[in-house]
Amino acid sequence: MGLFDKLKQGLAKTGRLLKTDVRDLFKSEGRLIDDAFLDEMRAVLFKTDMGYEAVEQIVNEVATDYRGRVVTLEQMLASWREQLKSLLAQDEAPIRFAASGPTVIMVCGVNGTGKTTTIAKLASVFQSQGKSVVLGAGDTFRAAAVEQLTIWANRLGTDIVTGEQGSHPASVAYRAVARAIETGADVCIVDTAGRLQTQKNLMAELTKIQESIRKQIPEAPHEVLLVLDATTGQNGISQASKFTEAVNCTGIVLAKLDGTAKGGVVVAIRQQVGLPVKFVGVGEKPEDLAQFVPEDFVNALFADVSADASQPR
Repeated sequence: MGLFDKLKQGLAKTGRLLKTDVRDLFKSEGRLIDDAFLDEMRAVLFKTDMGYEAVEQIVNEVATDYRGRVVTLEQMLASWREQLKSLLAQDEAPIRFAASGPTVIMVCGVNGTGKTTTIAKLASVFQSQGKSVVLGAGDTFRAAAVEQLTIWANRLGTDIVTGEQGSHPASVAYRAVARAIETGADVCIVDTAGRLQTQKNLMAELTKIQESIRKQIPEAPHEVLLVLDATTGQNGISQASKFTEAVNCTGIVLAKLDGTAKGGVVVAIRQQVGLPVKFVGVGEKPEDLAQFVPEDFVNALFADVSADASQPR
């Protein structure tokens, strides 16, 4: 399955919601764009959790361009796609690799976001590119987290550095980077303990982990990825803001996109946080991680609706 098909599969729940609701908006060949239509359209877009600002911008644009005109479903979809691509626009944001030596990636997020599985998926992505990977099991407060990451490491055939339960995660991060340097690994991915953004002492710990990494590679970590759970919707925005304040996150991985009908939250995150979305999780397998490309995302989001629009009525 290609990346676009995986993305479409991951957005299936959101796509089905849109298909049903948009079909209800356009029960005939065309629809007069009036206040009633704009209110109905607003309600449909809000269901995808793309946020107030984005929804109002799209609605206002449609009102400006089409009010008083009869518009077809195909015309409306073209308008929505264009606007969403504009709202999601970001610089191409693949991983920023180090010029020499190992690239160090620190991964953070609250408990239950799918962080450990995301790390395994990232490792799988890098392996598919021919890169060697070292994992650092820095979530030392949960034995299950270390065990889970170790199982993934064995499954993928990657090196892993662990520590005793309760040991300082900064020491695990330090040893993981040292192992990567010693073995000539291309990438070192450091896990951190899942935590709530309101726990100030634990947020400060993330800063200590960064400092321990920089003792060996001053410019590292090269990426600080925040894993957000797509199923939490708008709550992810608060998480992103707090983590960014603590550790200067460089990008977002949106996990569990396949488990929600609120795929539009990507729009809200881009609008309100400003961090690039680097990857989206679209399934449970190691290969189910897709690089986020706004145009592909929008096309996949409306793929089923567009197919429906092409059918005779």
